[in-house]
Amino acid sequence: MKYLHTMVRVSDLDASLKFYVDALGLVEHSRRDVEAGRFTLVFLHAPGDEGAQVELTYNWDESGYDSGRNFGHLAYHVDDIYALCQHMINQGITINRPPRDGRMAFVKSPDGISIELLQKGEALPLQEPWISMPNEGTW
Repeated sequence: MKYLHTMVRVSDLDASLKFYVDALGLVEHSRRDVEAGRFTLVFLHAPGDEGAQVELTYNWDESGYDSGRNFGHLAYHVDDIYALCQHMINQGITINRPPRDGRMAFVKSPDGISIELLQKGEALPLQEPWISMPNEGTW
């Protein structure tokens, strides 16, 4: 058995790509528009890790989806959690659970999908503004 991908339904493909690609740093692997089915599939992966993919499914006629916590979250190892979180803030993304411990943070996609960011290796030394930053919303 081999893990292939996780599918996430998105209501705004452009906003989702801005989040997953521009802010989070994933790479677009492939894209397929299916005219007959009126949907677009976009497969993304972390740089250097094409084996674990996220499939964004955009149904052209869907007006939105209810958020469900039963999905859980996607998780990614990152090289520098502080640098990525700052980059995401600069992109207008809310850090729902800041990396106060130098190791873990949570953000949400435009459709409310929780993304867990985990520092690769040991936790980074604690530093401001992260250790004083409160949680915002749910994660």
